[in-house]
Amino acid sequence: MARRLISSGSTFEKSIGYSRAVVDGDWVLVSGTTGFDYSTMTIEDDVVAQCIQALKNIEAALAQAGSGFKDVVRVHYLMTSGADFESCWPAMGKAFGEVRPAATMMVVGLADPRMKVEIEVTALKRGKNRRVPAKATVAARAKSKATRRKK
Repeated sequence: MARRLISSGSTFEKSIGYSRAVVDGDWVLVSGTTGFDYSTMTIEDDVVAQCIQALKNIEAALAQAGSGFKDVVRVHYLMTSGADFESCWPAMGKAFGEVRPAATMMVVGLADPRMKVEIEVTALKRGKNRRVPAKATVAARAKSKATRRKK
């Protein structure tokens, strides 16, 4: 399966040279996403509003990739103030509470002083499109490995 690039239409993507997300096989890697409303290129001052908008932006990228929050296995939260983290928990919990991906929160400086939160996710698509090796393939690999060990 060819690598597929997902765009949100943000002017940042073309200017900086990146994709909102990259789909490679069953993996979906969503770039660090801030609270900008990409349709208007505006951002709210409130950290919770930024968090909610960032999650909407991520949800849209995942949907374009044929995925969703249910497939997220890893999330990185980048925040300019650790004191703001707890106020974002309800929004984060709404998106990931049932999925409970591996997560990291870091306090960082972001590129634009208006940005207070950036969220990056990795998803592994599941379901009927997911490639699962057939038992024969698994058995063949095990036999091949055993043969190599004997040599």
